[in-house]
Amino acid sequence: MTETVKKLWKNEYFQTMVMLMLIVLIVFGFWYGSELSLGTQYPALAVVTGSMCTVEGSQCDGWTHPFAHTLHVGDLIILQGVNPADINANYPNSDIIVFHKPTNPDELIVHRVVAKEEKDGEFYFRTKGDGNGVDKWPATPGASEYDPWVVPEDLVVGKVIMRVPWVGQIVLFMHNSVGLPILIVLIIVLIIVEFVFPLFRGKETPSQPKENVKPSI
Repeated sequence: MTETVKKLWKNEYFQTMVMLMLIVLIVFGFWYGSELSLGTQYPALAVVTGSMCTVEGSQCDGWTHPFAHTLHVGDLIILQGVNPADINANYPNSDIIVFHKPTNPDELIVHRVVAKEEKDGEFYFRTKGDGNGVDKWPATPGASEYDPWVVPEDLVVGKVIMRVPWVGQIVLFMHNSVGLPILIVLIIVLIIVEFVFPLFRGKETPSQPKENVKPSI
C-alpha cells in the first residue's frame, strides 16, 4: 500500500489534482470559518453602489480617494453579526449596517443607522446612505430622507467592521458580462497547459540509443 501511494504521489497529474483540491478546501474553509467566527452568513461583501460615498466631485468609482471617510464602489467590507440591541444609533457616529431591502429581500443594502426604536420587543432601524439626499453625512438628515428605510431587526445581516479599498473590484469584475467568460477561458487554458500538453509530449517517440560499434582492428 505504501509503495502504491509513493508511486501515485510521484505522478505530476496526481500532484496537480491534490493542489487544486487543497486550494478549494482552503477557500471554502476560510469562508465558512469566517461565517462562524463573525456570526453572519455574509462575512465579506463588495460595495456595488455609491450611496455611501460623500466625496465631492467624485464618481465614487473606488479608484480615487480610497481612504476617505466613506464607502466606495469596489470596496470590500467585512461584516460582523450583532445583537440588534447593541447596534449604535448615535448618528453621525452610528454603525453602518447591511440588511435585506424591505421591499426586495433578495437585495442587500449598506446604509448608516440614523435612528433606532423598539416596538413590542423588536427593534426597527431608520437608515440612510451617507451620500444620498440633500443632507450628506455628517449632516442630520430630514425625516423624509430616511422614512422609507425602516428596517426590522430580522432583516439585518450585520454591521461593517472593516473596509478594504479596491479588493471588491475583483468580485464586481467577476459578476459583469466580461469577467466570467474571461475566468472560464483562463481555467480552460490552465487545464490544457497542465493536462493536455503533457499527454502529447508523452506520445512522442523517444530517440533510440545508438548501438556501440567496436572499432575494427
